[in-house]
Amino acid sequence: MAEPPKCAEAVHQSARYTVCTFDPATDTIRLFGAAALGGSGATYDRLNTHLLRNREYMSFAMNGGMYHPDYGPVGLLVEQGHETGALNRGDAFGNFFLKPNGVFWVDGGKAGVMETEAFAGAGIAPREATQSGPMLVIDGKIHPRFLPDGTSLQIRNGVGILPDGRVAFVLSNDPVRFFDFATLFRDRLGCRDALFLDGSISSLYSPEIRRHDRNAVMGTIIAVVKNLPP
Repeated sequence: MAEPPKCAEAVHQSARYTVCTFDPATDTIRLFGAAALGGSGATYDRLNTHLLRNREYMSFAMNGGMYHPDYGPVGLLVEQGHETGALNRGDAFGNFFLKPNGVFWVDGGKAGVMETEAFAGAGIAPREATQSGPMLVIDGKIHPRFLPDGTSLQIRNGVGILPDGRVAFVLSNDPVRFFDFATLFRDRLGCRDALFLDGSISSLYSPEIRRHDRNAVMGTIIAVVKNLPP
């Protein structure tokens, strides 16, 4: 029997979105930094080549967090239990530091989105994690700095945890403001917590819907990885 579709189109407040959902108990969600793929920026093609060497492939992927000019992560990055970027609790300019920011993590068949300070105090040592910012939804509340009439409209992507524990990865196909993006997670998807991943380089790989953003160059990729058949 064929698996039900993982990705679907949605319309929220007149804007179009792609919503892809995965179960961390059955789907292998992993993080890949640019350094693991050659260091000159991560692309979906480079990741596929990397995985095929181990008889693996990706069935879905999305850009997974903010990065420095050398493509190194701005904050925490954990790849298969190895910390390749440290948790960043500092203050500076830019979306990453529009606090509260947060961490998306996967471990032991579960996934979560937590505000950075809560994550730091929880003592979690996940198998996979990426830090970004700002948080979109914190314990059911929209980020306090978002304005319903904000004028910044961008293509955006983010991640949230559905009430049943599945992970929702969302990419806007139209430019949207932070506030509207956050209400999609809270009001349409029912996420108590959701995290912004990026804007200007937001992209998607999903053969299921024939989408492959080949020109995207990223610092980190979130991917759902499968084994090749024998």
